[in-house]
Amino acid sequence: MPTTILTRALHGLTLLPFLLTVSAQSCSNYGTPDSSGCLCLPGFGGSNCSQPACGGTIFDGSTRSLAPASSDSGGFPNLTSSGCSCSSGWTGTGCNVCTSSSACQTAYSAVNGNASASAGVAQTSGINDTMLCNTMPTVWAAGELSCQVNNPTLQAIYPLQSTLNILRTLNASLSPLHNTSGTTLSPNGSSAAYAQLFYAGVEQFSCTASPCTQSSTNTTDTWSCSNLQCNCIVNTTFCGGTQTNLADVVDTLSGSLTIVCDATNACNFQQQVLNGLFGSNGLSMENCVFGECVTQAVIDSTGATTSSSQSAGSAPLAGGVVAGLAVVGGLIAIGVAGVVWGWVLQRSARKRPFDGGQSGGVTVRWADVSYFVRPSSALSWSLFSRRTGDGEKTILDGVSGHVPAGELMAILGPSGAGKTTLVELIAGKAKSGVTTGSITFPPLASGQRPRVAFVPQTDILPAVLTVREALTFAASLRLPESLSPETKAALVSAVLSQLGLDDVAETRIGATDGTGRGISGGEARRVSIGLELVGCPDVLVCDEPTSGLDSVSAWRVVNVLKEVARGGGELFGAVKGGASGKGVAVICSVHQPSSRLYHTFDSVLLLSHGRALYSGPGGLAPARHFTGIRNAGVAQAGESEVPPYEEGYNVADYLLEIASAAPVGLFSSSRVSEVKPEENGAGTPNQRSGEKGGVTDVEALMGLNRSSTGEYATTFLTQFQVLCGREWKLLRRDKTLFFTHVVISAILGAFCGGLYFNTGVTIAGFQSRVGCLFFLGSLIAFSSLSALYNIVEVRPLFVRERSNSYYSPTAWLLSRFFFDVIPLRILPTIIVSTTTYWMAGLAHDAAHFFKFLLILVLYTLVMTLFNFLLATLFRNGGIAILISALTALYQMTYAGFFVHLSTIPPVLRWLQWLCPLKYTLEAVSVNEVGSGLMIQDVLQGVPVNISAALIMELLFGFVQDSYYRDLLVLFAFTAGFGILVIGVVWLKVKEKR
Repeated sequence: MPTTILTRALHGLTLLPFLLTVSAQSCSNYGTPDSSGCLCLPGFGGSNCSQPACGGTIFDGSTRSLAPASSDSGGFPNLTSSGCSCSSGWTGTGCNVCTSSSACQTAYSAVNGNASASAGVAQTSGINDTMLCNTMPTVWAAGELSCQVNNPTLQAIYPLQSTLNILRTLNASLSPLHNTSGTTLSPNGSSAAYAQLFYAGVEQFSCTASPCTQSSTNTTDTWSCSNLQCNCIVNTTFCGGTQTNLADVVDTLSGSLTIVCDATNACNFQQQVLNGLFGSNGLSMENCVFGECVTQAVIDSTGATTSSSQSAGSAPLAGGVVAGLAVVGGLIAIGVAGVVWGWVLQRSARKRPFDGGQSGGVTVRWADVSYFVRPSSALSWSLFSRRTGDGEKTILDGVSGHVPAGELMAILGPSGAGKTTLVELIAGKAKSGVTTGSITFPPLASGQRPRVAFVPQTDILPAVLTVREALTFAASLRLPESLSPETKAALVSAVLSQLGLDDVAETRIGATDGTGRGISGGEARRVSIGLELVGCPDVLVCDEPTSGLDSVSAWRVVNVLKEVARGGGELFGAVKGGASGKGVAVICSVHQPSSRLYHTFDSVLLLSHGRALYSGPGGLAPARHFTGIRNAGVAQAGESEVPPYEEGYNVADYLLEIASAAPVGLFSSSRVSEVKPEENGAGTPNQRSGEKGGVTDVEALMGLNRSSTGEYATTFLTQFQVLCGREWKLLRRDKTLFFTHVVISAILGAFCGGLYFNTGVTIAGFQSRVGCLFFLGSLIAFSSLSALYNIVEVRPLFVRERSNSYYSPTAWLLSRFFFDVIPLRILPTIIVSTTTYWMAGLAHDAAHFFKFLLILVLYTLVMTLFNFLLATLFRNGGIAILISALTALYQMTYAGFFVHLSTIPPVLRWLQWLCPLKYTLEAVSVNEVGSGLMIQDVLQGVPVNISAALIMELLFGFVQDSYYRDLLVLFAFTAGFGILVIGVVWLKVKEKR
């Protein structure tokens, strides 16, 4: 059973077959054909170099005795059964390794007499021709080594002795063997390495690699070769002679070969497939003996030029590391350049003189304004026709009116009359329907857009800030940077005083929905008005400012609006350093005001079914107007559908009674009551003469308003600084979310670390290691759901502030990154990952730990940005949470832990490439096995000692050396989701009414 498992593993490691494209030859063991037969490597002979030497020395050449074929070994030469013994001074399998200098001298002289052994060295006087035996790992010309292969897994399958002989040829011409008869050290004359593996005295396979380079340090000697080729000897024990056939594996060994030897007589035979099978050190060898017959002259002449200066620490950086450093460096450079450029723009803006601008003194006039809501199929051609009546719904129909600067107008009407739609059109809000008519702002020229402030029905306020801080935030972003902070603070104080908010200026606003303690509803309404006033508007539009308030609070709010209309100019004149200013036109839609509240308004516009029944002065004037219509109807027809007005009756209630069931005749007679400019002095002949040129189509007005949102009062860097200041206050004051994330991450880290405490190195232990890594990835996927909820929660506030041109969406997203992603996502990930990593006993070195941490932080960014994307795409937070949870389950399925990815049907298998958790789990798993993790286990009594990379590939299908690929893919996911979030926020998350 263990043999079958290992055989399957070895076959599973074969990649694409490496086809040998060498010409057919009759010489084995990489011998060279010549006229007399074959020139063989030292230690081999016979007609085709297939017989290993038996006794003798390497200088004997073609006369050396050879091991005969043995019937006990399947007809192959066997050094063990042939009774071969080594002469004195020689050792190793095949007796090719010298042990003393005298042995080299004696053997050389016996064959070559007094001939110089330094023929390859330039002859100079005083040359030292003394023959030495170099028993160190370093090679000077051509050296032999012979090692025992003692791998527990191999021994479990092949219990007899395995040895590996390696001939390393650095420079064949310098070796005394280069003239030995019948011998070749390098067939092509270049540096090379030749290896033969013997099992129980029988050669199993041979390998060659060329060219090679040698590098040495004080402790190790490394041979690095390329173009590796191996040949398995058919029907030997390793290559088909038993049930376990390694021929397919051996014959496909290719690529680079590295032989590393140290001073402890241990070597490692390293190649990609072997490294995957036996660990990063490859096939380990013990009890190695080194021997090289070489003259002192060769050592003296080559000592200064041997490439022994290269140390292990000077290896060049891998391409992935270089690419990663380049990307990081580029991002840092872009960030620094952006900060410097923002600083330059900020200084320029602060030095720009403040011209004071226009504050008040603007009249609002609208004429024949209509608004239709059409089916989606009609929208494509609705621009070319005013009305089609083809399934459309009319909200406003030919409404006209005006409000001079310094006056307060009330727009009355029952529910559904079109009050909110009209004030939104006046404020220039984006609407989904079709609008016709014109809105002008005398005395501004055509195309000029005044500062129109809009207060919606719902109070959307930052709950954690105090009232003063909220107004200061608005002033910092809506007033020019050239204004000093002291001036802005003075304006905020003036607004607080005028709104009657001095007593609650330092009180936190709290939740306006009643779920948190804070200021009252009336105070919140005044804060909403104050947020608009600090921007020094020319026109103030309020949508039902008294809704939901008691009569006293409603009176205070309307009284504040009255004061703003009368004295707003003086308030805003303080910004310019003057005490005088102009009035502000204030327009309010009011649902059902009390009598006291009604008489506060200067003028009234009464709407019914989208049409204007009355537009003119307030007070009793509307009652007298409709009484006159009633009297005229009674005089003509004896009766009238207009109800009578009773003295002392609330005029507002009377008007609402008429508008709720308005007779058809009123719509045609209502226009006669529209106030003319000359009746109240609101306009001058010059203004009226210029009005025609100043007419602005409502569609163009909304487009102008939308385009103006891209022109902010402050620079990007200032926006970012102010937003960061607010985010820091929110984080500091509401510590619940932050501490919850930190505490839970610490608890989960301890739990996960305890669950996988000191995970073993058995096969089951390795599966537990990957399970630990999978648990961390899944935890990040689900914990990032809180990022989605946070965006859903702050979205209404962002939409309101963006619609009022507080800041750029990019500045907002960047501030969210620093004060949401870092403290609430990345920091908890670091805590739980670090705790689990060291408790579980994962790779105990800094390099692999930080690579592990980098992957999880990147995955945290991916999931956070993905949830940001869902939160911005869907207004309904429930839908976004559902999709996020289902996506997390999909990722767990395709991560490769629960199901082997290669077993998934092809029609569904492609989904793995869209799964960020798959790349995360693969990267951290590859990082773990890349530390040299070896599986040490016992299967049915057979010891197993193989690389964890093999088990990883068999159990989970992860590809070795894929760390940097997965890293780049996660970077791509991060960049892609980031760009999508920015795009969706810019294009979709905006006010649309």
